[in-house]
Amino acid sequence: MRAMKIISVLVIGGLGLSGLGVASPGSAGATGTTPMSVTITGGSLSITVPSATANMGSHQNQVAGETVSGPLGEVRVDDARNAVAGSGWIATVIATALTPPSGPAIAASALSYSTGIVTKVGTATYTSNDPADLTAVNAVVTATAITGDNAATWTPTISITIPGGMAAGVYTTTITHSVA
Repeated sequence: MRAMKIISVLVIGGLGLSGLGVASPGSAGATGTTPMSVTITGGSLSITVPSATANMGSHQNQVAGETVSGPLGEVRVDDARNAVAGSGWIATVIATALTPPSGPAIAASALSYSTGIVTKVGTATYTSNDPADLTAVNAVVTATAITGDNAATWTPTISITIPGGMAAGVYTTTITHSVA
């Protein structure tokens, strides 16, 4: 009985030792390599603006007129073009006149734009501009000396100089941002 136990241990031990002789990858069968590549193409230059209507609230007509102000919402430019060093872009704004359901409009020249703080990502020099008249296309943020991808985000404040004697009603305008 005792001899049988010893034989069993030797057999198991012998199998364990043969497991140590596992072949290394270099001595295994054939190996192969697979080349791989990925193509990254230039991205795009884009601008994102608030889609919801910006509401400047309700104001009572003032004989002498008044100026009302409020945030437009976040504007963001993303430049994923991986542009050549030294490239740039310009974000612009223009607005239509504020028109009521009936009666005279408030000219776009009565709208002004304050860029506020520009949050920056990437390498570029950013310059903001605060146009006092949105009748024509105006630069609001300019990026120069770009290296690689970059982005800028800001939340502008719009001010409207409302003349006295305007008819009661909801006045609407369209503010258009572009980037190139």
